[in-house]
Amino acid sequence: MLGPVRTRRGFLLDAARLSAPLLLGAGRLGRCGERDRDDPVERIDREVLWNGRAEEDVWFHPRPCTLPGPGEPSVLMTLQSISGSDYYGQVHWTRSDDLGRTWSEPEPIAALGRRALEGGVQEGICDVVPQHHPRSGTVLAIGHNVYYAGGRLTQPYGDRHPWYVVGDGRGGWSERRRLEWDHPDTSGIYTCGCAERLVLEDGDLLIPVSHGPRQRRDRAVTSLRCAFDGETVTVLESGRGLRLPVGRGLLEPSLVRFGGEVRMTIRAEDGRGYHSLAEDGLAWSDIAPWRWDDGEELVMSTTQQHWLARGEHLYLVYTRKDDRNERVMRYRAPLYMAAVDPDAVHLVRESERVLLPLRGDPAEAPEHVARMGNFHTLAVRDDESWVTVGESRPASGWKGDLLLARIRWGSS
Repeated sequence: MLGPVRTRRGFLLDAARLSAPLLLGAGRLGRCGERDRDDPVERIDREVLWNGRAEEDVWFHPRPCTLPGPGEPSVLMTLQSISGSDYYGQVHWTRSDDLGRTWSEPEPIAALGRRALEGGVQEGICDVVPQHHPRSGTVLAIGHNVYYAGGRLTQPYGDRHPWYVVGDGRGGWSERRRLEWDHPDTSGIYTCGCAERLVLEDGDLLIPVSHGPRQRRDRAVTSLRCAFDGETVTVLESGRGLRLPVGRGLLEPSLVRFGGEVRMTIRAEDGRGYHSLAEDGLAWSDIAPWRWDDGEELVMSTTQQHWLARGEHLYLVYTRKDDRNERVMRYRAPLYMAAVDPDAVHLVRESERVLLPLRGDPAEAPEHVARMGNFHTLAVRDDESWVTVGESRPASGWKGDLLLARIRWGSS
């Protein structure tokens, strides 16, 4: 029998009741079963925060941020329901004041609901990421707009752009505002969804974006340096654009500051993921595919990657093709983590761990395997980082759990 799982209200649920058990609890998950003395990962704890497989509420796009306090940090998380392929409901928020052991009941963010347009079309907001802004003491939550019609996603290429709201961390939220960027390559689309962005020392923001003009299907990625006064985000300058003219191009870039430099990891549609480097966060180097330390390229499939930095160590969180998941859509399970060699900029194969394992049997019923391609990373404390994800389970009526992997850091 598995151990108890804590649900959103802080009650305990017998994990044996889960429809597809997740192997919860602590584990040293190195490839050889032992922790290398230079490896700061002590263990990884896996938890179900919302049991959406069994309950009525199904939450997706869970993205947390820390809020400073006199003691342990509090955590605010945005999330929204899912009931179809890229078909999301109202954006909500929840808060934990005990490091994720219990959570407040999710409440809607009024400005991030749907709006009725002409012809039966609705405009929604998705892919929202909150982040605390120390200088203003606010929470800035940025996502982008999408369109729905007839109970499903409809995808006009034009008029898609970022929207943001500003919060106080306790349920007060502003009206939504559009992130205005006057650039000729944004006539078709520019978005900032699912993105790790940076707050600079002077309070400015470095925001990664994907963008493209109306006449091109493939998008470029770059970064925007922006001022933020606690109410309005203003673009000051933009970085060098990076392109890969395959499919929709380059998508969902995320940033990390490490070793005095800014690094970007990028979703692509050619079976790979890419990275780039800019000392100033604007003058980006040419993209290069993610590789192992033996030179072999990782095989990915149009799925985002995210960063985790801890002291002198840098990690990438990602999905990839392995020997079990070939029948899983876009190889979106399991969820992996590996160390990045910051000088050679490759992944260290022997460091790879499974953060969240396959749930279901890809050989027997791949349609029932929980996909975990929309996830988020967060440094909570010096000794703890999180990866959160909502399961995508279309063959099961989209009912999936909201999962947390706690990475416990030891000394190294």
